[in-house]
Amino acid sequence: MSSHGRSDRGVTTVHLGQFTREHANAIAGELERAGIVWWYKEPGVVSRIWELGVRLFVDRSRLEEAREIAARVVRGGSAAEPPGG
Repeated sequence: MSSHGRSDRGVTTVHLGQFTREHANAIAGELERAGIVWWYKEPGVVSRIWELGVRLFVDRSRLEEAREIAARVVRGGSAAEPPGG
């Protein structure tokens, strides 16, 4: 488990989703650029059998923005790209 982003003091995080390592890395970069506090948890040695990706968690107060960023990244766009485009 690791914490990243701006200072996470006093921030409550919620589960954003489970992603491939490639998508998780790209999403993390976009979350950083947006200034959204985030952290991740990779599957453990045993849980890799059923957990096939990295779980990302984000600041609860910025969840909707983080969801939009994640959706754009998974679709192949960037966070700077307007919705639908």
